Amino acid sequence: MGQFSKMSNKKLRRAGLSKDITERLAVNNVFTCKDFLSKNNLELLKLLGLGYYSLQKVVKTCCKACVPESITALELLERRKSKNFFETTLPDLDKVLHGGIPMGTVTEIAGPSGCGKTQFCVMLSVVATLPANMGGLDGCVMYIDTESAFSAERLVQVAQCKYPEYFSQEDSLLQLTRSIFVDVQQTCSSLIKRLTSLEEEIISRKIKLIVVDSIASLVRKEYSGSGGKSLIDRTNFLSQQAAILKYLAEVFCIPVVVTNQITTRFGQNPTPSDLEEGGEIVPDTDSGYVTAALGNTWSHNVNTRLILQYLEGQKRQVLVAKSPVAPFTSFTYTIQDTGIVQEVDGAGHYHGTDPGIQNIRVRSSLPLEYAMKK
Repeated sequence: MGQFSKMSNKKLRRAGLSKDITERLAVNNVFTCKDFLSKNNLELLKLLGLGYYSLQKVVKTCCKACVPESITALELLERRKSKNFFETTLPDLDKVLHGGIPMGTVTEIAGPSGCGKTQFCVMLSVVATLPANMGGLDGCVMYIDTESAFSAERLVQVAQCKYPEYFSQEDSLLQLTRSIFVDVQQTCSSLIKRLTSLEEEIISRKIKLIVVDSIASLVRKEYSGSGGKSLIDRTNFLSQQAAILKYLAEVFCIPVVVTNQITTRFGQNPTPSDLEEGGEIVPDTDSGYVTAALGNTWSHNVNTRLILQYLEGQKRQVLVAKSPVAPFTSFTYTIQDTGIVQEVDGAGHYHGTDPGIQNIRVRSSLPLEYAMKK
């Protein structure tokens, strides 16, 4: 999608149209292939004064110019090397991810409530505003909050505790808070509208990180039914949302981080229809498991999935459940004043599975069937 957008912005002269035609179009503020193809046939006939068949030849030429060119595996490799990574400040996690969260991709952080998803996002927001020599992105953050969970006080606390010298002056804290743009969205339609309007702001405000916290909140409120239409509408919404986020990440080469909630599935062997999570899962056995919400289709829309889960006491664990470069690895962490802090000697490997059905540990002293009734 991003490559097509670049090609559609190609100047008409470079697309192979004649000088006479490009001059006629320029008079009417039509300069690119995108401008040209946005017009209907009647408008183009009036602008160019051509016959229908002659116009179709011009349209065909313009369409061919918008087709993305094929590239070699070597070019893809070089492009991959040229993309930097955004450090999470968790040393072992950054190491297995080959440097951190990859730029130009969508990374999901999934887990139960209270496990640190928002804390993780707040910490990443602080890091993104830092200069490059401190591991930051030297830019601003667009923080889209769908749960009203963002805390400016917590943002300042993380900044002061994690980087006390850099944020020792009031001016640096003011610059930090001015660099985080928090946008609260309450409906699916308003969220899509906001995402589609971000391009100009990414450029004008120098946005280097986009956070959506959370991706599941609005979807589960508005598409909670189990009917076929509700499932289709929800799938379409999630697909559209994923396409926009991937487009923004790829075109502007910035990391996009989204958070996801959890859901409970009953039975040891989920069916394909269960994986789509069209609504409430009807229990057919006394056993069940907790996994990331939004189903299997959504899990394939993210490039990297990190799952947060509870351990004993104050300890928690982050699992690399999906990554194009990292194996199934786990890291122990705690939530402190400085944000998410990795425990020493808390790294290891685990037996992974399909990220859409990866079991997640939750904190409950009750059996699953009783915990779900609460």
